[in-house]
Amino acid sequence: MTSGFASQLAKFKDPMLARELVHAIERLAPEGGATLMEVCGTHTVSIARAGIRDLMPEGTRLASGPGCPVCVTCNRDIDTVIALARVPGVTIATFGDMTRVPGSTSSLLAEQAAGHSIQIVYSPLDALKLAQDNPDQQIVFVGVGFETTTPLVARSIKRAADLGLNNFSVFAAHKNMPNALEAIVSDPQLKVDALILPGHVSTIIGARPYEFLAQKYGVPGVITGFEPVDVLQGVAMIMRQLHEGRSEIEIAYARGVMYDGNPHAMAAIDEVFETCTATWRGLGDIPGSGYRLRSQYEKFDAVKRFEPQVEPTVEPKGCRCGDVLRAHMSPSECPLFRKVCTPENPVGPCMVSSEGSCAAYYRYY
Repeated sequence: MTSGFASQLAKFKDPMLARELVHAIERLAPEGGATLMEVCGTHTVSIARAGIRDLMPEGTRLASGPGCPVCVTCNRDIDTVIALARVPGVTIATFGDMTRVPGSTSSLLAEQAAGHSIQIVYSPLDALKLAQDNPDQQIVFVGVGFETTTPLVARSIKRAADLGLNNFSVFAAHKNMPNALEAIVSDPQLKVDALILPGHVSTIIGARPYEFLAQKYGVPGVITGFEPVDVLQGVAMIMRQLHEGRSEIEIAYARGVMYDGNPHAMAAIDEVFETCTATWRGLGDIPGSGYRLRSQYEKFDAVKRFEPQVEPTVEPKGCRCGDVLRAHMSPSECPLFRKVCTPENPVGPCMVSSEGSCAAYYRYY
């Protein structure tokens, strides 16, 4: 079975099939080119690593959008997490990338060096276990991510409620993708002809939530996977839609995505969270694009539990992460890129996260 799986996976790296798809893209591409935006950080890295941007026909632009969850977390939210870390008796449990994201005057890594308790975890279930093992500590899990991670956080909160844990809470900064995409396609400064839709998010929500983009705005989209042939197949399907004058939402990643998504995961989100306005770095406030805890689970809201004193928000001087996330500029056009802002000394979150577009450009271009 393992060898069979490896054989199937190898097809998604087949050079001959890749060349055929590149030829199809060239044949179908609109005269004058088109702007295609990928809105998944893993796609951004895959495109850069495989050199796919350089394979596009003249005039066709692959633009990186707001697909990195760490990158789109606004400074105010980072500052709030830092303020929570300074509360006596609190241990922050977070994914590794978040520790290095600079806030207005500090970072979680700096707070750890100053003696505050920061623990890197790989799952909200790890944070839950931390709370069970350390009843004298208040464990605050930093809930950052799109619909891919939100169901597991919801399940962890529900589990904490079932266990009667009083030392576990969550800073909820989860976001959903479709409403952000509406802000992108409505941007008068950015003409997006089509969207390369996220594979991971779509395994949860399916294709249906994107339909309004095609129906209301006439912007086609294709959900695709992450191997080189996956991405090229998605681009080829988009080019065929543009060539034929169609605007539809299609699935190229059928091995991972069903049209209606994962109903159990969506039910878990809906049980614990409700949608709200969220602030995105670079995009501002977007109604309905965030998640907050429903009233019956509010006792697990870390901000309401501890009421941290958050310092005034200051944006990093010269950082253009907001413009990069809106695809108004490429990372290399930021005046800080490679000169001041590097993975070793990140000024903005797009250089911190492994899925950040600036980190991808730094590594592969």
